[in-house]
Amino acid sequence: MGSTDSKLNFRKAVIQLTTKTQPVEATDDAFWDQFWADTATSVQDVFALVPAAEIRAVREESPSNLATLCYKAVEKLVQGAESGCHSEKEKQIVLNCSRLLTRVLPYIFEDPDWRGFFWSTVPGAGRGGQGEEDDEHARPLAESLLLAIADLLFCPDFTVQSHRRSTVDSAEDVHSLDSCEYIWEAGVGFAHSPQPNYIHDMNRMELLKLLLTCFSEAMYLPPAPESGSTNPWVQFFCSTENRHALPLFTSLLNTVCAYDPVGYGIPYNHLLFSDYREPLVEEAAQVLIVTLDHDSASSASPTVDGTTTGTAMDDADPPGPENLFVNYLSRIHREEDFQFILKGIARLLSNPLLQTYLPNSTKKIQFHQELLVLFWKLCDFNKKFLFFVLKSSDVLDILVPILFFLNDARADQSRVGLMHIGVFILLLLSGERNFGVRLNKPYSIRVPMDIPVFTGTHADLLIVVFHKIITSGHQRLQPLFDCLLTIVVNVSPYLKSLSMVTANKLLHLLEAFSTTWFLFSAAQNHHLVFFLLEVFNNIIQYQFDGNSNLVYAIIRKRSIFHQLANLPTDPPTIHKALQRRRRTPEPLSRTGSQEGTSMEGSRPAAPAEPGTLKTSLVATPGIDKLTEKSQVSEDGTLRSLEPEPQQSLEDGSPAKGEPSQAWREQRRPSTSSASGQWSPTPEWVLSWKSKLPLQTIMRLLQVLVPQVEKICIDKNVDPPVWYDTDVKLFEIQRV
Repeated sequence: MGSTDSKLNFRKAVIQLTTKTQPVEATDDAFWDQFWADTATSVQDVFALVPAAEIRAVREESPSNLATLCYKAVEKLVQGAESGCHSEKEKQIVLNCSRLLTRVLPYIFEDPDWRGFFWSTVPGAGRGGQGEEDDEHARPLAESLLLAIADLLFCPDFTVQSHRRSTVDSAEDVHSLDSCEYIWEAGVGFAHSPQPNYIHDMNRMELLKLLLTCFSEAMYLPPAPESGSTNPWVQFFCSTENRHALPLFTSLLNTVCAYDPVGYGIPYNHLLFSDYREPLVEEAAQVLIVTLDHDSASSASPTVDGTTTGTAMDDADPPGPENLFVNYLSRIHREEDFQFILKGIARLLSNPLLQTYLPNSTKKIQFHQELLVLFWKLCDFNKKFLFFVLKSSDVLDILVPILFFLNDARADQSRVGLMHIGVFILLLLSGERNFGVRLNKPYSIRVPMDIPVFTGTHADLLIVVFHKIITSGHQRLQPLFDCLLTIVVNVSPYLKSLSMVTANKLLHLLEAFSTTWFLFSAAQNHHLVFFLLEVFNNIIQYQFDGNSNLVYAIIRKRSIFHQLANLPTDPPTIHKALQRRRRTPEPLSRTGSQEGTSMEGSRPAAPAEPGTLKTSLVATPGIDKLTEKSQVSEDGTLRSLEPEPQQSLEDGSPAKGEPSQAWREQRRPSTSSASGQWSPTPEWVLSWKSKLPLQTIMRLLQVLVPQVEKICIDKNVDPPVWYDTDVKLFEIQRV
């Protein structure tokens, strides 16, 4: 932390800047040096001592002074990069300027009048001392800043270890330095792992934070409807103008993938000493995914609309400057490099899932969303890596953490971005046969999740978690339902044996989705029924022998398929179904509902924000008339259960209790909007009802139902004395 005197001097300089109405000349070093030469301020100090209101005041009232401040700060970074930052004072000046620019840049980006400031060759009017820019061929200020940051990230004794014995170094050596010999961490393309140095890590982190701030200008621009807008900061930094592009890309990637937050495995080690590497790893991951944001805007021709997904690396060279970071990532091809990357990302994604006997004894990282985006980019830009992942059993080490994060974030609207990237990764993986085959591996390592206990495979885990997301996520997840079920469709031909729990979950989803009020309430809802029928058909046709649990569940719930086959299409019934939806349904409150036994150590999902919908399929009306009142145990036998007063839709049991006013209020907005924009017609129902793929299932039922009934009749069982009579003390559930 900076000393009290340093803070006072720095604060005095800030006050002088905000109160001066006349422009201060750039040559007035005595004034400008107060901001960086005589102070030792931490980044926390800078943010506290330079309030937002004062930055905006200078921007509005003394724009020339703000321009000069930025120009002089960049100039000091350029000088530091050229000299090599040999003295402690030079290093401190570089850090102070970096922190000051990190603080000020967002307030320049937010003002449209300043938009071109950093890309102009003359930073401001009325200032002298422009000679340096002439030497740089009048580079825009942004380019000078980015090149200085890149040089400083490979500055011996500042951000990397010096390879020289003596301290005598010349400026020429800095310019001739081969930064590929100074890569920060062993891994892809580099075998030597430098000795850890927390001061270097902290200096790198400060510079990466400034780099991210530079890249963030895009956040202050309105979204462009056309796809012609690239981020000029990223575009320049990832171009051939940056001589450090390759070693920096490699350093960032290796730093992320080599990081082991558990360290030496000493319990509570993260409480005993600070981990200076984690903040660096997090910054490195963020810089990587921003530099790899190479979409259709920069990879497709201008005539293409915005639908390209940035896979142009497989095609001809894209027009315009090429993103070297994307280029390097797409060219990684050695198996040992793929193994290093996959192991590293899987280790970090699995970190929050670690279970220990000592609570809170291991360090838990927080940047899983960045890791998922990085993994997505790797798979998207490097198809060889994608295929390596799919043929490796380690793909399950990626799958399980993703399912953990999806389940954990399902009710938290603030993490909807995490939900999307997780689902999209699984959608990408599910398109390949190997992924479906890998899912048959038994699931034995119990990760703490609030899902029902089952004995089965990773496929069971995937489907059970998806069921949980659909039935107890928030409303903003509804657009993902198609993706979730598409993933299940994609893997279904390879699933050799689903557990009874999973089979019941699939049938429960079909039951909920095939109610008339749900089918008729939105134009796309029937797609979900088609997806599920396709899942059943694939398993029956390709994996019938091992899936007796699913076949048994289909037979038990055969009424659903008969109802679909006989779906009414006349206007009065359609109208009645929609009216039934608008009436007060029976509640399906999550409070008090228990879905069998939850896994040990599980915790409930984070609550949704106030005023948001906690469940997507809340309160299917009259579910007690739709769900058979029986539960199948793991061994396949039927048993009757005492009903709980309030059951969630999650477990497919009958819902009982008083009507819920809260549910009615939550549903009203979507009801009115749906009825105002679209209403079903008999012709529309007929258009898709005739295409329902029910033939395979109906044939199966036609053959198997008589056989099952005969088996039941042939058993030597005692006659059910009280069956089918009106017992009051408890409920007998019927098959």
